[in-house]
Amino acid sequence: MNIPTSLKHKPVIVSEDYENIDGRNAYQSDAKGLSLGLAQWNDRGKVDISAKVWRHTGEKWSRQSEELPLHRVLDLAILVCRTKQYFRDAYRYEKLYDAEAPLIDRIGLQGDAMSVSICTDNEKIDEDILLFNQALSEDDELIGERLKTLSAILKEMGY
Repeated sequence: MNIPTSLKHKPVIVSEDYENIDGRNAYQSDAKGLSLGLAQWNDRGKVDISAKVWRHTGEKWSRQSEELPLHRVLDLAILVCRTKQYFRDAYRYEKLYDAEAPLIDRIGLQGDAMSVSICTDNEKIDEDILLFNQALSEDDELIGERLKTLSAILKEMGY
């Protein structure tokens, strides 16, 4: 199924068979493709690139398709990496986190920092963090494969 090119997001680089590799949803995913292209929110004279996940209901392209600026895609990748790193040692805490010090890290970006913390405002955090840890562990192979690929590409690029 080809990603539409007549909508506001203008695809330039596409992965049209994403549903075949969409993690646990592989071969049965509604996420049919990924694209990098010209953002749908572009104003005249101002061009931004965005990444988009294209979802299809089986009948039509879904409004739940997501479009993100590239820096947010990378910020999410940073958040995933720091989260994986944190959970390697989270077993040291009785509840997998320190309620007195929920801040995991502050990662310097753009002259400030992105905070990474346990969401202690979640009233079910003690249950949810266990479920999160279990899901993270179960998906370790899927995530690890992608992180190794990302690492190899970054090294190739000189990062």
